[in-house]
Amino acid sequence: MFFVTFIIIHLETINQQPLQPFTHLELIAKQVVEGFITGLHKSPFHGFSVEFAEHRLYNKGESTKHIDWKLFGRTEKLFIKRYEEETNLRCQLIIDDSSSMYFPIPDGKSVKQNKITFSVYAAAAMIELLKRQRDAVGLSIFSETLELHTPAKSSSLHHKMLYHELEKMIQPHDVKVHKQTSAIQALHQIADNIHRRSLVMIFSDMMDSKANLPAGQAGSEELFSALQHLKHNKHEVILFHVVDKQKELEFDFENRPYRFIDMETAEEVKLNPNEVKENYLTQMAAYKKELMLKCGQYKIEFVEADIHEGFEQVLMPYLIKRNKLI
Repeated sequence: MFFVTFIIIHLETINQQPLQPFTHLELIAKQVVEGFITGLHKSPFHGFSVEFAEHRLYNKGESTKHIDWKLFGRTEKLFIKRYEEETNLRCQLIIDDSSSMYFPIPDGKSVKQNKITFSVYAAAAMIELLKRQRDAVGLSIFSETLELHTPAKSSSLHHKMLYHELEKMIQPHDVKVHKQTSAIQALHQIADNIHRRSLVMIFSDMMDSKANLPAGQAGSEELFSALQHLKHNKHEVILFHVVDKQKELEFDFENRPYRFIDMETAEEVKLNPNEVKENYLTQMAAYKKELMLKCGQYKIEFVEADIHEGFEQVLMPYLIKRNKLI
């Protein structure tokens, strides 16, 4: 049984809205967050405690050294400017950059959002949200090895560097075929390098070719041990299971011949989807069930992130988790 980490030949165009008309990742992230905050205030969550201000109220008896007098002139209220050392939360964003994350492949006819672009834009929006709340953020990128790991910081220069690293991941280039996943080693390394209690957010399809996954299971015990390592170090962990739900989970294809190519191993198979659909859906249901059960066992929050849905499915779980931690 194969999992859907493939290039689809002659695949019909997937209808979806184009990305926002900006070329700079930071501008797009700002627009995503502004839209999220506006929607939040108009939704049933309008009473949610969200403090995006760069100031805090002045408490009687404190030094007046850092009072924002310009703001006092506009509001007649005393506010203290907040600085880096007042960071409340540390967050580590982890992105799987293996070949399977580059599904579906853009066909040149329209802008398509694949798993890696969804993950990058979601991570960029998270950086913007964390920046507004004066929280520290770090970034880790892995595939066969740990490609990048930065400690969590909250400076403007650090944010610029993170956006630059994310932008490099979505620049036009050839798809990274045969770049396999080794989440086990990377997650252990990341866990060893995060020394202070943090919120860890993982963006991955969890298709670890190095784990020799048995059919019908989400992963080997070694893979779950790596996830548990993060929890052992007292971190709060959210796993965003990034998927193209229509193709990868529902196997929604026309009943005509296709050639499927595994992007990580280059294995090929030619078939009509209806020949394997029932068995495939059974296997994928077992895959997802095992993954969810293990996450529940280790108290890791599991969020299914469909690339055809909006970024609220990423931002809202973070916001809920943050309000519980602070």
